Amino acid sequence: MDLGLSGKKAVITGSTRGIGRAIANLLADEGVSLAICSRNQEEVDSAVTELSAKGVKVTGSVVDVADKASYQAWITSAGEELGGIDIFIPNVSAGGGDMSEQGWENNFNVDLLGTTRGIEAAMPFLEKSAAASIVIISSTAGVETFMGPAPYNAIKGALIVHSKQLSQALAPAGIRVNCVSPGPVFIEGGAWDFIKNNMAELYDSTLAQIPQGRMGSAEEIANSVAFLASPAASLITGVNLVADGGFTKRVQL
Repeated sequence: MDLGLSGKKAVITGSTRGIGRAIANLLADEGVSLAICSRNQEEVDSAVTELSAKGVKVTGSVVDVADKASYQAWITSAGEELGGIDIFIPNVSAGGGDMSEQGWENNFNVDLLGTTRGIEAAMPFLEKSAAASIVIISSTAGVETFMGPAPYNAIKGALIVHSKQLSQALAPAGIRVNCVSPGPVFIEGGAWDFIKNNMAELYDSTLAQIPQGRMGSAEEIANSVAFLASPAASLITGVNLVADGGFTKRVQL
């Protein structure tokens, strides 16, 4: 199936490792020019080199999405360098955090404002695209009770609500907005790798709740994101696509 992505231009935040990097890899394979970022210069340089080898234009920068001015300036610069933005994927996250006020601030500034500020800066480019798409990365922690109360869970839930309402507002302008909510995803060196090695009981109990008997991979989440971002999903907007191997138990209506 041809997703129709070749020649498109995408901006992805938090895209040198994990799910963000898997998305970048897949989009580059599909012929998409990319702007990527992280907070580590060495990782950015390495990712730009490897992604560029796929034959697409790639630009990368060190960016702190919690710094509004520099973050939005980067998106504007990326759009100008790529010659437009067709796809915006706010992927970066502050992670689980804790229940302290600082934990709330971190998730609010990075996950929520990192999304809304990014969309605001990308909007002038998206409005000019013939196939504009925003794919927000949320989490199953935002749709069902997971572990204990946490800023991460609440903020991810807020992103799902915001994406739905934004999809209604932007549809007349031809801009689609969707969410992808991954369940537990195992990545070497990632959170679930740490939990497996240091909190075996939690890891095993979580795995036991997944009917498929395994956690997802970053590449599987990237597949979901790429489809929703593509013209192949041209009729789909306002959706929260749960990719979790059956981990969540609610009925989706």
